[in-house]
Amino acid sequence: MRLSVLMLIVTLVSPLAQAVSDDGNPLVIWSTSPAEESQWSSACYPIGNGRLGAMPFGGPKKEHIQYNEDTLWIGNERNTGSYQNFGDLYIELGHENVENYVRKLDLRRAVESIRYNCNGVSYTREYFSSMADNVMVFRFSADKKGTYNAVISLVDAHKAKVSIENANTIAAAGNLKGWVHNNDKPYKQFLDYESRIMVVNDGGTLSKSGDALSIKGADGFTVFVVAGTNFKQDPKSGWHGEHPHARLVKILGEVSSKKYADMVMDHMKAYGKLFNRLSINLGATDQAMLNKTTADRMGAYRQGSKDPDLEEMLFQYARYLMIGSSRIGGLPANLQGLWNNSNNPPWRSDFHSDVNIEMNYWFVDMDNLSECFLPFPAWLKSINPIRIAETHKAFKARGWLTHGENGPFGGSTWQWSKGDSAWMMQNLWDHYQFTLDKDYLEKYAYPLMKGVCEFWQDNLKKLPNGKLISPNGYSPEHGPHEDGVSFDQQLVWNIFDDFITASKVLGKDEKFREEIAEMQKHLLGPQIGKWGQLQEWMVDRDSKTDRHRHLSHMIAIHPGHQISPHTTPELAKAARVSMNARGDGSTGWSKAWKINIWARLHDGDRAYKLLNEFISHNVFYNLFGFHPPFQIDCNFGYASGVSEMLLQSHMGYIELLPALPSAWPQGYIHGIKARGAFVLDIDWSDGKLVKADILSQKGSICRIYSPDPLVIKSGWHKVRVKRSGNVISFKTKEGKTYTVTPVKKD
Repeated sequence: MRLSVLMLIVTLVSPLAQAVSDDGNPLVIWSTSPAEESQWSSACYPIGNGRLGAMPFGGPKKEHIQYNEDTLWIGNERNTGSYQNFGDLYIELGHENVENYVRKLDLRRAVESIRYNCNGVSYTREYFSSMADNVMVFRFSADKKGTYNAVISLVDAHKAKVSIENANTIAAAGNLKGWVHNNDKPYKQFLDYESRIMVVNDGGTLSKSGDALSIKGADGFTVFVVAGTNFKQDPKSGWHGEHPHARLVKILGEVSSKKYADMVMDHMKAYGKLFNRLSINLGATDQAMLNKTTADRMGAYRQGSKDPDLEEMLFQYARYLMIGSSRIGGLPANLQGLWNNSNNPPWRSDFHSDVNIEMNYWFVDMDNLSECFLPFPAWLKSINPIRIAETHKAFKARGWLTHGENGPFGGSTWQWSKGDSAWMMQNLWDHYQFTLDKDYLEKYAYPLMKGVCEFWQDNLKKLPNGKLISPNGYSPEHGPHEDGVSFDQQLVWNIFDDFITASKVLGKDEKFREEIAEMQKHLLGPQIGKWGQLQEWMVDRDSKTDRHRHLSHMIAIHPGHQISPHTTPELAKAARVSMNARGDGSTGWSKAWKINIWARLHDGDRAYKLLNEFISHNVFYNLFGFHPPFQIDCNFGYASGVSEMLLQSHMGYIELLPALPSAWPQGYIHGIKARGAFVLDIDWSDGKLVKADILSQKGSICRIYSPDPLVIKSGWHKVRVKRSGNVISFKTKEGKTYTVTPVKKD
């Protein structure tokens, strides 16, 4: 295989690369030093293609690249298990006393680069996890020939034997038999796994050196990494498919004949197809600030400096992380997305369902990454037979529930959290609302939604006054187990409401739909307590000094639609009272949720205050959000909050700039989505809407909330609209764009 000597060739021919060529670009995270070994979560820059991910440290003397593959799990249908580290790649280069060191992660290209000078030679590295070829690529080049000497070795995280094959490949294969999480018992069910590292040198020599590969006198070299397991997302197969060996060998054989320049361009094209759908501008940052490293910008921000470009970059970073950790055919993004360097990670790096996995996916459809959502319902469908069986055994009921902690095989070691299954159904129904994909609704969302409704039909308890309540509920992760907790009540109302609509869309289960609609009328609704608060429990016991991180009684506001300032102003006022009492300080993911809630309460400045504090106190210098420790829902919840500040559509109509803060007086967001399958380009200035272009993807009726008059045009033609109160509606045609502008006032 003949590889390009320098990535420079690609940068010269790619307009996309030219747009991000300088250090000050807001979509480049960068540093002038490598990450220390203790800084895995705080300084390494992640790369990923949805299945394969890595965290390079960037050392000149010795590069350390820790890597993952999303299906490497221990656990079974009874036990959560935990997500596992796959291995560590080491590349000894011996470069010391280097100068002009720069390490970058370019979010537009999904490529990490490292450059430095050593002994009169300029060295360059380019790293990416290919979206097109399903392989990780690490390219080393220099501006002088014959200057590379390196030793490349692999350490398997589960102590599998490492061997050299074909004089250019390092391989390690094993299984997870006997591996446990903390004090768990060994699992009888386990996965086989394998990783393979192929090295291709440009000039010089490549030879075996014990269990490593040695390069001498090369102009440059490329390292390809593949990894996989025999996991199969099907309980009927025992979760086991074919051994990954043949598949991995095939991938390396295919890339061995490709040119590096072609590979990086194919990767950028596949990644850009998703990432480039949305752009955002929240204002201008001073050039002096843009010239700072990301760490220095973070430090200045924490001291009060304005940096809207940093706020934009953190938003786009969430989209980058989602593309890198959740792709069709893989597992959903877990508590750490894809990236994990431990065999005993915090909270098992699992699929936590009492806020975390829901938060992971709140923003995905809205921010135009709908394909990235699909691993979530696919996983839920695969584990549903296990959940149905266990629910029937525990509750003698139809349908299904889940525990708060979950693994890929459907097992759990944690307690039941009865509202969680309905909460996840909010995500699944939202995906339909954003896409209007009836095939998806019928195959994935509707059967799961119906199952949750069946459980609650069998389990709701009637009070003497005729109200229906959830028995022995729990307000995660807070307070006693008792009847009628708001967490359950709000989620049951929401799943009933969404199921009724879904049933009508598909024309199914009319009798069952009517039964659910009748039960919904009798549900105990949100209650206002003695100090004006929205109650967390049926009993009025909320404390004004309670600062708990969970906001389980706020689901009716976000992500639900039972409470809104427009439709239920008294309940919205009570929610504000509760939110003020809860306070603004908390863990990273909790602050991110609070941004969303204040946005739904139409308080943009309060949402921005939380946004500012989140960046100042809960974001590492590599822009990972932390609880602490690192949890990727922090990043994803932040992106959702920004989106909710700029666009809302959960109440059956589009609301433009519903919570625009005074900190963003002018800007735009192009490519954001609204329910009804609309894609919007929104521009504003002086804190007010300038225009919104609305692309109708499915030809549905468009409804816009606006107390003020609007002009709506298709091309040069004015569109006829209907007004009902503050809601304007008009018919659309699939593929057509409609421009919305405010009526100019004299």
